[in-house]
Amino acid sequence: MFEKILIANRGEISARVARTAQKMGIATVAVYSDVDRDSLHVACADEAVHIGAASPAQSYLNSARIIQAAIDSGAQAIHPGYGFLSENPEFVEAVEAVGLTFIGPSAASIRAMGLKDAAKALMQQAGVPVVPGYYGADQSDGCLAEQAQQIGYPVLIKAVAGGGGKGMRLVESAEEFTNALQSARAEAKTAFGNDAVLIEKYITCPRHIEVQVFGDGRDVIHLFERDCSLQRRHQKVIEEAPAPGMGEDMRSAMGAAAVRAAKAIAYKGAGTIEFIADASGGLRPDRFWFMEMNTRLQVEHPVTEAVTSIDLVEWQLRVAAGELLPRAQNEVYSNGHAVEARLYAEDAEKGFLPATGRLDHIAFPPSCRADSAVRSGDDISPFYDPMIAKLIVHAQSREQALDKLTHALQSTQVAGAVTNLGFLTALSENPAFRSGDVDTGLIARDFEALVAQKPAPQNAIIAAALAVLDAQFQPNPLSGFTLWSPLQSRFGLSHKDKLYEVAVAVLGDCCHLEYDGNTVEAHYDGQKWQLKDQHLPPLYQKGSEITVFVNGGLLFEGIDPLNRTSDAFDQAAQINAPMPGLVREILVQSGQKVAKGARLVVLEAMKMEHVLVAPRDCHIKDVLVQSGAQVAADDPLITLADDPDNH
Repeated sequence: MFEKILIANRGEISARVARTAQKMGIATVAVYSDVDRDSLHVACADEAVHIGAASPAQSYLNSARIIQAAIDSGAQAIHPGYGFLSENPEFVEAVEAVGLTFIGPSAASIRAMGLKDAAKALMQQAGVPVVPGYYGADQSDGCLAEQAQQIGYPVLIKAVAGGGGKGMRLVESAEEFTNALQSARAEAKTAFGNDAVLIEKYITCPRHIEVQVFGDGRDVIHLFERDCSLQRRHQKVIEEAPAPGMGEDMRSAMGAAAVRAAKAIAYKGAGTIEFIADASGGLRPDRFWFMEMNTRLQVEHPVTEAVTSIDLVEWQLRVAAGELLPRAQNEVYSNGHAVEARLYAEDAEKGFLPATGRLDHIAFPPSCRADSAVRSGDDISPFYDPMIAKLIVHAQSREQALDKLTHALQSTQVAGAVTNLGFLTALSENPAFRSGDVDTGLIARDFEALVAQKPAPQNAIIAAALAVLDAQFQPNPLSGFTLWSPLQSRFGLSHKDKLYEVAVAVLGDCCHLEYDGNTVEAHYDGQKWQLKDQHLPPLYQKGSEITVFVNGGLLFEGIDPLNRTSDAFDQAAQINAPMPGLVREILVQSGQKVAKGARLVVLEAMKMEHVLVAPRDCHIKDVLVQSGAQVAADDPLITLADDPDNH
C-alpha cells in the first residue's frame, strides 16, 4: 500500500479523498492555487503545495507543476478526484513516465471512452445498446443539419469531448439548428478545446440512469445503479439509489451491459456507465441505451456508498496499489435507499446563474452526510465550479429517505451567498418526484412552481424584527428604566420588494409588536425572545442584514425610517452583467433596433455560456464593453432606449 499520495484536485473531493486515505494510514498532499491558500481542503491534508494562480490553466490543469509537487513531496501516487485532469490520458502517461502511480484507469481506457462518437462505436461492437444518432467525422454545418433531419427532431447536439452538460443543446426544429450548433461548438471549444459534436435522437420521456462499475484490470463488477434524472441545464441536481421503478429484470440487464462495456476496455478503478432510458411506458430492459462512460469517480458516488456500505475511495487506493477486487459480484448487496442533493451558489430564480460572494455563515445538520470543503467566512470563487456541498441521506425506504432529505435541507443554514437551497427543498417536496414519476424534463416543466416565492412566514418576520430590536437597544433591551416604563420604537423591515412597518413597545420582559395590522406578544426569558404559540427560527445577523433560516434562508434588512432611499434609476434601461465573467461576444451595435428576446451579449462564466437578451422591443443606445472584456457582477454592458431619437 502507498505511504503517501498527492490529491490533484480541490474542494470537497480533495477533502473526501484525504479522509479515506488518512483512515487507511496514508499521508496526503494537497495542492492549491493562489485563491485556495486558506481553503478547507488544504487544512484537511497532511501537507500542501502551491501550484499557481487562480486560473485552472495555471494551477489545477497544470500537469507539470502537479507532477513536480508529487515528486518533491515524496508522494508515490496521484489521485485525480473528478474534473480537471481526471480524464486526461496525457496526464496519466506523464504521471507513469516519472515512476508514479495514477489512481484510476489506464490512459488507453480513458482514450477509448474519451470521445463520445468513438465510444459509442466501441460499445456497439461490445453488444451494448446505443442511442440512434450521427457520430461521423464530417463536421460540416450542412452534413450535421442533414443528419439531424434524417434522425428526426427533436435532437440533441452534444460535444464529443468532456461532459457536465457543456456543449450540449436541445434542438426542437430545423429553424433552431444553426444557432444551437454555433452555441454548442463555442461552449465545447472553451470547455474542452474541441468543438466537434455528435447528433443524437432526443428521447421524449428520458430517464438518466447510471451504473457504478469497478474493475481491477482483470475483472469488472457493478455496484448497482443511480438515478440522475433530476437535472437543470443538463447538470445533475439530485441523485438517488436505487432508481425508482426499476425492476429486477431491467436492473440485471443494465448491470450486465455496464460490465460488458467496462470489460471491453479492460477497465481498472471506479467508473460509471451512463444510460438513457425511455420511461414513456415504464422502465423496460429493451428500452435503455448507452450514452457515455465517465472514467473516474463520480460526484454522486456517496449514494452508492450509502446503499452498499462500500468506501469507493478505499477500493480505488487498493486496486491502484495492485490488489484485486475486494469482492465478487455475488458479494455486493444493496440495502435501503439513499439520496444526494447538490447545494450550489447559484440563483435558481434567474435560471440557475452562478453566484459569488462570501459565506458569512454555513452549518449542516447532523442528520445527513455533508461532503463540503467550505467554512463560514470562505469566499465563493468565480474561477471554479459553484458547488458548495453535497447532502446525502440514507434510510430503509425511498419515502423515509426523501423525508430525511427534506428535513436536512430545511435544517441547513447558509447566510451571505445566494444558493439553491430553497429550490432544492421545493424539489424534494415535489409531488411528481416524490411519487417516482421522474424524467430529465421534470425541473423545466415545474420550474415556475419550484422557484415560486412564498410569503415570508410570520415567525420569520417576528424573528427578524426582534433581531433589529435587540440590535437597537444593546446590550440588553430590558435594562435600566425600561423595566418600569414602556420603551417604544418604530423601524422598517424589508424582504425582497416588501416593506414592513414595525412598531414595538417593550415593558419589562414583555414586547408588543405591530406590523401589517398584526399584533404579536413576545416574552424574554433572560437569554432570548420567545412566543407563546410559535417557534422562532434560528437566524444570522450581520449589520442591518438578517438571514432567517426558513424556506432556504430569507434575507431581511432593518431600515432606519430617517434614512430611507429610493432607486431613481430604471434598471430596465440598462443590461448589466448578472455575474462575474468574460464577455464572449457582442451581438448588437449602437443604434440597432432589436425585438424583445433578441440575443445581445454572450457571457461566459464558470465554463458555461449565458446569453443576455433584450427585455422589450427597443433600440441599442450604447454598447459599453468589448468582446474579451472581463466584467464583474452588475457591471453595465448595454444601455437601451425606447425611442430611436434618444440614441
